[in-house]
Amino acid sequence: MGKWGPQVSSSKDDSEPPSPTLPRTFTRQSSLTKIGFMFNSALNSSKNKYQGNGDKSWCFSQIKGALDDDVTDADIISCVEFNHDGELLATGDKGGRVVIFQRDPASKVAVPKRGEYNVYSTFQSHEPEFDYLKSLEIEEKINKIRWLKRKNQAHFLLSTNDKTIKLWKVSERDKKVEGYNTKEENGIVRDPNQITALRVPAIKPMDLMVEASPRRIFANAHTYHINSISVNSDQETYLSADDLRINLWNLEVTDQSFNIVDIKPTNMEELTEVITAAEFHPTECNLFVYSSSKGTIRLCDMRSSALCDRHAKQFEEPEDPTNRSFFSEIISSISDVKLSNSGRYMISRDYLSIKVWDLQMDSTPIETYPVHEYLRSKLCSLYENDCIFDKFECCWNGSDTSVMTGSYNNFFRVFDRNTIRELTLEASREIIKPKMVLKPRKVCTGGKRKKDEISVDCLDFNKKILHTAWHPLENIIAVAATNNLFIFQDKF
Repeated sequence: MGKWGPQVSSSKDDSEPPSPTLPRTFTRQSSLTKIGFMFNSALNSSKNKYQGNGDKSWCFSQIKGALDDDVTDADIISCVEFNHDGELLATGDKGGRVVIFQRDPASKVAVPKRGEYNVYSTFQSHEPEFDYLKSLEIEEKINKIRWLKRKNQAHFLLSTNDKTIKLWKVSERDKKVEGYNTKEENGIVRDPNQITALRVPAIKPMDLMVEASPRRIFANAHTYHINSISVNSDQETYLSADDLRINLWNLEVTDQSFNIVDIKPTNMEELTEVITAAEFHPTECNLFVYSSSKGTIRLCDMRSSALCDRHAKQFEEPEDPTNRSFFSEIISSISDVKLSNSGRYMISRDYLSIKVWDLQMDSTPIETYPVHEYLRSKLCSLYENDCIFDKFECCWNGSDTSVMTGSYNNFFRVFDRNTIRELTLEASREIIKPKMVLKPRKVCTGGKRKKDEISVDCLDFNKKILHTAWHPLENIIAVAATNNLFIFQDKF
């Protein structure tokens, strides 16, 4: 692979592949691929679960990453994404690296099934750059990763930083060719005219090698920072969105894209909103949605016009006058929007809540779940420390019956739409105790605090779950807490 990235060798016979070694040109290594610390829960023990009032029983499964003392800014995870069958799990970090985990085949046939993932491949996706024309530093941080559906033995994924999108091919090689006719055994090239006998090269087995190579580089199309990429259901095109524009790309064409949304005003002083997230419809290749900092979501149909500045529908909840404050516009900004797997619903995440929308009804959300409403009284201090600008992601489970999003103090929330139950769990090394009991956490907003509650004044706002992912077929979830990747699963 040369300058493009490392080659990772591993053996399928090993339960845990060896930590990948980066070439000398890449001196930084992800904390996820260091010796790290992985704790496998005793899933066969009935003690290792939480179950109450009919809620799902979530068990801690694994943790990947180095200890907090070894954390560097480059190690902080910036995105998490399962592929379409859930066999692979990719993470990107601020150091521009992509680490791919593969599910252990033995964990799929175990009783009960286990969601155990081992390091499969790691490579340097992006490097820091400098735009000399604008005197602007371009960070290597991976903003988003999106998998393409598998069409052959190789896997393909898109990764992007602020300016450049790359299409990566991840493939396996377990055979090598030896005995070329034009080389001596010591590797010295021989004059073809001196060859007196024809030798047929032989294909011999070798240790499994996982190779990651860039197949396409899509650059120079965005003036502002890219915040979203989304692959179309046709698997031939994808969109990329920055603060003011959304572009449509063909996966085979790197030097041309089509601008399908442009909200940049003629006079930048008249700018009132920016694009915060965008996503294609899961089944209708002509539909996509994008959210804005004003708390609106727009559904666009590419069949109506080439430039989709006029939306087909706009989803916006009327503001409650009783909650109006100086921070209303900030906390109403939508940080993430995700369409359901069926394509009927979508969820949006603002600062304090997560909302479920029916695409047939744009006037109001059909469900609203408060994530950390107890922070409403702390908005002033959150504004001073810039936490109010944190962008939390959200995700669906495979059957569209539950949604998940993150919070502070390494808490993350799971909401069951059928039972209208909610569960707050904590991703922390402190939960790894001899009995491995995972308990729900409650936050006390005032008055006398119960034994199992934590005071809102004791929350650690430096610990936050911004990035989450849910297995598309099973109840396995992955959450990123700083430089650590936590994996949980349903007991049953």
